[in-house]
Amino acid sequence: MHKILFAILSAMTLVVFSSAARADMAAAETWVDNEFQPSVLSRDEQLAEMDWFIEAAKPFAGMEINVLSESIPTHTYESSVLTKAFEEITGIKVNHQILGEGEVVQAVQTQMQTGRNLYDGYVNDSDLIGTHSRLQLAYNLTEMMSNDWAATTSPTLDLDDFMGIQFTTGPDGNLYQLPDQQFANLYWFRKDWFDREDLQAAFEAKYGYPLGVPVNWSAYEDIAEFFSNDVQEIDGVPIYGHMDYGKRAPDLGWRMTDAWLSMAGAGSIGEPNGVPVDEWGIRMEAGTCNPVGASVSRGGAANGPAAVYAIRKWDEWLRNYAPPGAASYDFYQSLPALSQGNVAQQIFWYTAFTADMVKPLSEGNNTVDADGNPLWRMAPSPHGPYWEEGQKVGYQDVGSWTFLNSTPSDRAQAAWLYAQFVTSKTVDTKKSHVGLTFARDSSVRHDSFTERAPKLGGLVEFYRSPDRVRWSPTGINVPDYPKLAQIWWQQIGDVNSGAFTPQQAMDRLASEMDVTMARMQAADEASGIYGGCGPRLNEERDPSYWLNQPGSPKAKLDNEKPQGMTVNYDELIVRWQSQ
Repeated sequence: MHKILFAILSAMTLVVFSSAARADMAAAETWVDNEFQPSVLSRDEQLAEMDWFIEAAKPFAGMEINVLSESIPTHTYESSVLTKAFEEITGIKVNHQILGEGEVVQAVQTQMQTGRNLYDGYVNDSDLIGTHSRLQLAYNLTEMMSNDWAATTSPTLDLDDFMGIQFTTGPDGNLYQLPDQQFANLYWFRKDWFDREDLQAAFEAKYGYPLGVPVNWSAYEDIAEFFSNDVQEIDGVPIYGHMDYGKRAPDLGWRMTDAWLSMAGAGSIGEPNGVPVDEWGIRMEAGTCNPVGASVSRGGAANGPAAVYAIRKWDEWLRNYAPPGAASYDFYQSLPALSQGNVAQQIFWYTAFTADMVKPLSEGNNTVDADGNPLWRMAPSPHGPYWEEGQKVGYQDVGSWTFLNSTPSDRAQAAWLYAQFVTSKTVDTKKSHVGLTFARDSSVRHDSFTERAPKLGGLVEFYRSPDRVRWSPTGINVPDYPKLAQIWWQQIGDVNSGAFTPQQAMDRLASEMDVTMARMQAADEASGIYGGCGPRLNEERDPSYWLNQPGSPKAKLDNEKPQGMTVNYDELIVRWQSQ
């Protein structure tokens, strides 16, 4: 189908090929030949796609727009390279600013609250899909593509090729965000150490099962203890069995809302998110759009036994098995610490780190060999003792282009063109090689990634497998992500500092979420601000009522550390490759 569209576009090119367009096409040819390789498209198809951008951008040529995203290698490439290409080809200048994730969310929230146009477009996590679909403060892309933005919507956009499109679609079936990149939180480990026969023998002698990829948190804890306390050093260098971060900053809240509670088993069965209790511990009954509470007393699970267990293990492992200073790291500082090469495993490792973890030994990355081959691998995340088959298995970040309707339509359309450009098939394969945060299925299946796969530690195999959609972003139970997300990190920080026990912190967190949702309920009932889909809190009951009901919230287990279980990594990869 796309070849027919490209043929049509090529024919159009012959008819409307003005002298100005020729100059732009000369720039397009230079970029296609010198930068946008490899590509899933042929050179002629790339140029036809670029010609469409030239024509569609003519009404906006000379405009200067502002967009915002968080700091990861993918967005650095967009900001430093693709903005220049886009301006030379289309005549639209883009100031692509990069800030921390917390600042991006704050900017989105500020623009939604004030109606002032701070940025013309955002790469905003799909975690806000519940917010955008309720508040209707973001342009409904499904409606805009069919109506006012039809002329600026590429005929070769191919939405079905985007792996995360289901996560950016609201419960009303409309698209509110366009995926730009995505990455999962998987398990990371030093395969070269795990393969050592002496360490394998010592581990099995002590714990009674093989050293391998942990299936459950019991095995993860055993492996952390083994490397930190038994092995202690390798080649004269002190080593540790675990890595994480604990700095009191917004990152710490997302460290937990990014499915940590559901990985322990706090939520309900159901993918991509638990029903009725999601990965935040918020309850929303099936077939409704109204959250009813986060506290166990209202049927939620944010302060239930499984959630408290999850926070306790995070704190214990950080204290007992991580390198000195890890508790003061944030999300961005934990990466260079891991690349020092003194950590055996990490239970909560984002694949967005892959681009830095494959840098050569000469650049200070001690987790590759002299030939650039990774000494590490990635694998599925282990799960906690409350987890049941059919529950969510982990988190996936889907950074997605979002346009708020407080942005004038002409500026939003110019930003929409830029968003389509940086995710186009002409550009995406090369961008994927730079950032290693795949958005398109066609890119991850390109022959160039088949060739590169052995140096990427399992990334390509994971994203070619059906498992890739089992890791999912925050779902629609969260009615207003910016308001609720900011509550988390202070409470979790109080655990790490020793000011509160995990139970005390989660009780306070659940209570504050319910108080905040009560305010949302009042606002929705008064003005319909959430479209009638704001919270409608359950009356409080004795927690024992809910803990004795089937499903989540779940009663405390007598044994929270069952026998450890592991699997062989090579067998796992064979399974991924055969799917």
